[in-house]
Amino acid sequence: MTTMMETSSPRVAVVGCGYWGINLVRNFHAIGVLAAIGEAAPARAAEVSGQFGVPALPIDAILASPDIDAVVLATPAETHAALALRAIDAGKHVFVEKPLALAEEDADKVRRAAEARGRVVMVGHLLQYHPAFLRLKQLVADGQLGRLRHIYSNRLNLGKFRRKEDVFWSFAPHDISMILALAGDRPDSVQAVGHSYLYNGIADVTTTHMTFGNGISAHVFVSWLHPYKDQKLVVVGDSGMAVFDDSRPWAEKLIHYPHKVAWRNGMPEPAKAEANPIEILPAEPLRLECLHFLECILENKRPRTDVAEAIGVLSVLDAARRSMISGMRAMLKDEAAAPEAPAYFAHPTACIDDGAAVGAGTKIWNFSHILKNTAIGRDCIIGQNVMIGPDVTVGDRCKIQNNVSLYTGVILEDGVFCGPSCVFTNVNNPRAEIERKNEFRPTHVGRGATIGANATIVCGHSLGAYCFVAAGAVVTRDVPPHALVAGNPARWIGWVSHAGERLGDDLVCPRTGTRYRLDGQGQLAEIVETSRIA
Repeated sequence: MTTMMETSSPRVAVVGCGYWGINLVRNFHAIGVLAAIGEAAPARAAEVSGQFGVPALPIDAILASPDIDAVVLATPAETHAALALRAIDAGKHVFVEKPLALAEEDADKVRRAAEARGRVVMVGHLLQYHPAFLRLKQLVADGQLGRLRHIYSNRLNLGKFRRKEDVFWSFAPHDISMILALAGDRPDSVQAVGHSYLYNGIADVTTTHMTFGNGISAHVFVSWLHPYKDQKLVVVGDSGMAVFDDSRPWAEKLIHYPHKVAWRNGMPEPAKAEANPIEILPAEPLRLECLHFLECILENKRPRTDVAEAIGVLSVLDAARRSMISGMRAMLKDEAAAPEAPAYFAHPTACIDDGAAVGAGTKIWNFSHILKNTAIGRDCIIGQNVMIGPDVTVGDRCKIQNNVSLYTGVILEDGVFCGPSCVFTNVNNPRAEIERKNEFRPTHVGRGATIGANATIVCGHSLGAYCFVAAGAVVTRDVPPHALVAGNPARWIGWVSHAGERLGDDLVCPRTGTRYRLDGQGQLAEIVETSRIA
């Protein structure tokens, strides 16, 4: 294994030294090309700088340095496209962890910038550099599986849970990248189903089906609510099958099954054969990926996972997102023969940006604007002069009254009511002359919550399920479930039922008769009677 490259090799700075970034730092240092690191947390920057003996520099200094040829980005996903554009503009080659961007149009801006400046841009779809997958591609190319029929993958584990992106965006890009490489094309259509169990609107389990024009079909099953780790890719051809199981030892990671289907008297019968483990030379995929990036810079080569490949993956991710929201099959934008009629209503004066997804049965009224990367659920009512997005999630059956703006980072669970002219902030101390997009803070509104007219929700706080924020209140702290808050700043003044009725001392809903109690943490809980369960 190469441990040191020639002194003429590119000098690299790694920006972002967190959970995954530190692995990139380790590898580029071992190769001998690490020149600097960038890290927003001062203590972490000092620790990594001391461990690897390179300076910790601000991003502006990294981009301005003539001694740094390439920048590796392992920062939060929402920053990838903007930082990549800055690095290209500064004349740097770029390695960016997946995803390249959260929207295809942003990825395309990176592609155009890289072509204009003649810079190498590579995306970290790691498994395309795994020795077992490279050998699997060779089996397919050599025809040992015959004509491909079906590909499926499982990527399952318990955790790591996220609140800003669902499991599909977190787990599936690697599998989609491998499937597209094996199929040799993008799918014609995508149909996806997702289920949210931990945070409403953030899918914990998804199943995604893809159909290709060449007759191949594929599906991806991902979950972070699985009892054990499972990372498996299965490829089925008409004269053989193969399984890439990354959880197995190296000698068992790739197994070839030369099974076939025999037709006798017009009926299919399985013709099983002995399984053959495929010999693979062990190597760290990330080291191979880093070396490939450097090789592409030195030889001016197109990376295996370049921007075009990343855009292909993003197109599938976006189609799956649209499908999960609408409940319908989604055509890939560049391959749809004709636009499908929307399953929702939008007034002619409403504007819905490309990249936004709106669920069936939703109504969007006069002069409202839905921005890119926004997902609105089914059967919602969006009033007049409402702005939602970018990067906002709205659950099913929400009602958003006139003159409301939902900014980046807002998540509404199912059944949320936003009264007229209520306000959501996204930074704590805005200034018109100071750019603070990197300081946006999320706001999570629980299922069935009500926000009264002209109320203000200060960013970075959570509103519990079925809470009630009185008209004109200013929320500056978390609101517990079922709490009734009012005033400036908002203070607790009582409890409300699921039906929105204020509860008396007996904690019985006057509308439905539902009884509640206070638990040991001072939270309201419904009393479920045995007779009701039976």
